[in-house]
Amino acid sequence: MTPLAVTGSTGQLGGRIARRLAVAALPQRLLVRDPSRAPQLAQATVMRAEYADLQAVRDALTGVRTALMVSASESLDRVEQHRTFIDAAAEAGVQHLVYTSFYGAAPDATFTLARDHWATEQYIRASGLAFTFLRDNLYADFLAFMVGEDGVIRGPAGGGRVAAVAQDDIADVATEVLRAPDAHVGQTYDLTGPQALTLAEIAATIAEHTGRAVSYRAETLEEAYASRAGYGAPDWQVDAWVSTYTAIAAGEMSGVSDAVARVTGHAPRSLAELLRTSLAEHLRAQPGS
Repeated sequence: MTPLAVTGSTGQLGGRIARRLAVAALPQRLLVRDPSRAPQLAQATVMRAEYADLQAVRDALTGVRTALMVSASESLDRVEQHRTFIDAAAEAGVQHLVYTSFYGAAPDATFTLARDHWATEQYIRASGLAFTFLRDNLYADFLAFMVGEDGVIRGPAGGGRVAAVAQDDIADVATEVLRAPDAHVGQTYDLTGPQALTLAEIAATIAEHTGRAVSYRAETLEEAYASRAGYGAPDWQVDAWVSTYTAIAAGEMSGVSDAVARVTGHAPRSLAELLRTSLAEHLRAQPGS
């Protein structure tokens, strides 16, 4: 059986997908920057190949028909890294790229990093490779990490809504696509949770399931930049952080899609379900449980 290629297996999303493919007994090549961090999975071959290393990627992808391209870590040259990977895939004879993009990817998206995803999608289209785009909304798994030490979520999101999606649902969709890639050629799937929530509703849901006092405070743009100035991050990174919230305020993350259910056959997980599961897993991990 021709192996699949999977990138990002040392991360949260790529790792979930690689483990699901291993359970399905599908051979795969795991392309990673650091082989020592790669998961040890049945029928998986670990290969060192960074996105920006055209030769290494080309060698790793030779003999592969379908590759999962998890978007690279956020950086100023991320699009250039993506282009190098796509070029290498084409040269290696890959026929189909499955790319994890972002919900609402567009050249004029409010969320600055969604513009990078649009540029990558366009480059894949121009390459002549068959493609499937998984446009993920914000990760529901990370919403709890938006809460500050004082129990407040701060950002210029106003009363906008976000249809955040669980990483497990994204992984389920990606696995189904990779198991039968020909059925998904040319498709763009908007992957969202079952409902769009305001940050105030998200804060209330987190409070309900954690027992912690959590609230939301809408910031102005000036307050948002000022409150993040102390992290020492470069301007492009701060712009990305702030524009996450302004994109919510603009309604660019509020649409609810049925793609998770259509592709996987199960409904997407709600934030409440995700928090209940996380809490149960935490309790099971405690000594004496």
